[in-house]
Amino acid sequence: MTPKVSIIMGSTSDLPVLRKAAAFLDSMEVPFEMLALSAHRTPREVEQFASSAADRGIKVIIAAAGMAAALPGVIAALTPLPVIGVPIDSTLQGQDALLSIVQMPPGIAVATVGINAAMNAAVLATQMLALSDDELAKRFEAYRAGLSAKIVKANADLKEEKYNFKTN
Repeated sequence: MTPKVSIIMGSTSDLPVLRKAAAFLDSMEVPFEMLALSAHRTPREVEQFASSAADRGIKVIIAAAGMAAALPGVIAALTPLPVIGVPIDSTLQGQDALLSIVQMPPGIAVATVGINAAMNAAVLATQMLALSDDELAKRFEAYRAGLSAKIVKANADLKEEKYNFKTN
């Protein structure tokens, strides 16, 4: 099975956050790989990964990093594939990583999700892949319908909450 998504982390200390992305891709039956690569400590390996990703069948890259958070931008500079950046809360409540990832120069884009929002990165990757995969699109649609059903049920459950001045 050839991976379609690469989940790249700057350090394995980011793994607890990225497990949410992996779990979501797994639930959607999207083949993926997970690697630890550092833009600062393993730049040659990052270059090799990014320059070969498309040839290996990768369609979307999720790249997470904290602090200076150069990894998503460096990868985006080295591949034509879409890169989704996940800022990691390691210092300054993740604000440093968020600003580093979101402030890319014109022409080198990185889609950026919220701090530690790895699951949303996986959702976005799934939506991208579903554009050309009808079966994945159906699984994703079922997932979204499930989200809606949870809110409908929660609203019905709230009707059972009894208070003296509650009107609904």
